[in-house]
Amino acid sequence: MNTPIPAQDVRPEPDAINRSCILALDLGTTTGWALRSHDGLTTSGTVSFRPGRFDGGGMRYLRFTNWLTELDRLSGPIAAIWFEEVRRHAGTDAAHIYGGLMATLTSWAELRGIPYQGVPVGTIKRHATGKGNAPKEAMIAAARARGFSPTDDNEADAIAILHWAIETNGGLG
Repeated sequence: MNTPIPAQDVRPEPDAINRSCILALDLGTTTGWALRSHDGLTTSGTVSFRPGRFDGGGMRYLRFTNWLTELDRLSGPIAAIWFEEVRRHAGTDAAHIYGGLMATLTSWAELRGIPYQGVPVGTIKRHATGKGNAPKEAMIAAARARGFSPTDDNEADAIAILHWAIETNGGLG
């Protein structure tokens, strides 16, 4: 007999987002991340999941799983995750990599009961810059205006996602 599993509501209770450890991700071979810890401190960076010369096809996803687990262990527990929801990719490889990382992320979060939600690219860009089609340079400038020093657009996007989640209470505000 199949028992339906009720869908989780990713929206935290009012004000819970302000006292929770939350993670924002810009998924890709070079993944941008931003984490707001329980004490309100925000850290961010990038991590590469580029496979090595002798790696099998699944190694990038195993490394991503291990990275998430270590981040949760060292900084968590992670209460919620937001990620950039990309609907259109420039190339087939990028689409496959994004899909694999998203599948890995969502299954990792499901196993731990961590709510997650994708945020459309235009929503993130509009919140950060005022333009839904802002270029990479504008996203980096917006992160710098908030006092961050992103290494690239991946980190800047993750910072923007994190601030969107905090300032809109995960899309409710």
